[in-house]
Amino acid sequence: MTKLQFNGSPRPTLGIEIELGLVDRQTMALSSACKRLLEHLPDEKGEFYKPELMQCCIELNSDVSDTVADARGDLEKKLRTVQAACDELDLGLWWGGTHPFSRWQDQCVTQTERYQSLVELLQEMARRLITHGLHVHVGVESGDKAVMICDRIMQYLPTLLALSASSPFWQGRDTGLASQRSKIMEGLPTAGLPTLMRNWSEYVWLVNHMVETGFINTIREIWWDVRPHHNFGTVEVRVCDMPGNMDDVCGLAALVQCLVRYLSDEIDEGTYQFDCHPMMIRQNKWRASRFGLAAPLVNSYNYRSQSVPEVAEKLGRQLRDVSQELGCEAELEHVVAISKSSNGAIQQRAVLERTGQKTEVVRQLIEAARI
Repeated sequence: MTKLQFNGSPRPTLGIEIELGLVDRQTMALSSACKRLLEHLPDEKGEFYKPELMQCCIELNSDVSDTVADARGDLEKKLRTVQAACDELDLGLWWGGTHPFSRWQDQCVTQTERYQSLVELLQEMARRLITHGLHVHVGVESGDKAVMICDRIMQYLPTLLALSASSPFWQGRDTGLASQRSKIMEGLPTAGLPTLMRNWSEYVWLVNHMVETGFINTIREIWWDVRPHHNFGTVEVRVCDMPGNMDDVCGLAALVQCLVRYLSDEIDEGTYQFDCHPMMIRQNKWRASRFGLAAPLVNSYNYRSQSVPEVAEKLGRQLRDVSQELGCEAELEHVVAISKSSNGAIQQRAVLERTGQKTEVVRQLIEAARI
């Protein structure tokens, strides 16, 4: 069996990955233009600007940062570079979990050996992955701690999904959901909520088992909503839809960073692990994907329903000291503001109601998100 070395971090460092759709500025439809765009970017593009499975998407990665503000400054610099290249190519950057009207059947797969083998393995389940998400990495000391945090943070994942939900449309239709992306991702055999793991050894065994039996090609095909990342030495939270703007990205990143640090401190202090039934998390995740900010989330301690604003306010109070320590108090407060106002799903539907045109949804929100 392959031994996986967890490259732990002594500090709760932060890394942010954003996936943005590429659209034709004339039609507002998705455009398989990633290869052309990458050719217009700096030489270090392989490290910070990356193609995804589908050519209509580009991924931007921040440097390893100590604070949310540092990560934001780095991402905004890279975004300006990408925006300038897009302007030359008459492209726009779409901030949302799914595109309002483009069809997955019309999109092109990125021509690499890895992505071709992935499509061969997963067939249509891979071809319809025209989705965009926000991934947040937070450094932790050890693999065992990363696995424990993955288990403890799961009860907070539905709240993160409700706050970030930005994919109400699919194949040109309003799905009735706030996050269609989360349902598409759950169609993959190694996505959605992770399985029970008690320590790093069990995680390594599970990964090796899946590779050796041909269930997956590589460890990179584990797309759980939260997972340990051994190369980076992080807990990676992947449940979020791609939010509609940088303010929301940074607010959600702050919430994730604070939660990981808070749970890490709990583990160090010897706090007893509360046994939250997996069905409670699954139920709340469904509510978040269906209703977004209007979701009634069931409290796993007293089994009473709480609104997303109530949950967000409670988290804001609970994590205030941690946010001050990490220098992200303002960004964490923005999460409470999101819960009381709107997320991407609400904004997209509002533009459609005003204009009656899905092209205007794309056009107006692309302009609103520009740095």
